[in-house]
Amino acid sequence: MPEVNIEAMNEHLAVISGAVTPGAIAVVVLDGAGWHASPRLRVPDNIALLPLPPHAPELNGAENIWEYLRGNKLSHCVWENYDAIVDACCDAWNWLMDMPNVLRTIAGREYTRVRI
Repeated sequence: MPEVNIEAMNEHLAVISGAVTPGAIAVVVLDGAGWHASPRLRVPDNIALLPLPPHAPELNGAENIWEYLRGNKLSHCVWENYDAIVDACCDAWNWLMDMPNVLRTIAGREYTRVRI
């Protein structure tokens, strides 16, 4: 999405909600963005929001994903326009999605491990 705001977050949550297995609950980890705590946020019944404490990027595995992508696919680049930026980011994301074990290593946190 070209903008991040409450409307975009509501759409994002709706898409996540549609992908959740019936009867299951998705937990969405949030950083401190203002739209994450807005009273205008529409949170589907099959989603639980888990806000991270402020100033704790080490708890947010997504921070490592962005750092990895910048270091391996998106650094030292100049793009011609917005569409070229979006294309480069999509290509980088798809490249990483083809390596699920790398993604698990980069973004995994001990507290997210499933224990049986």
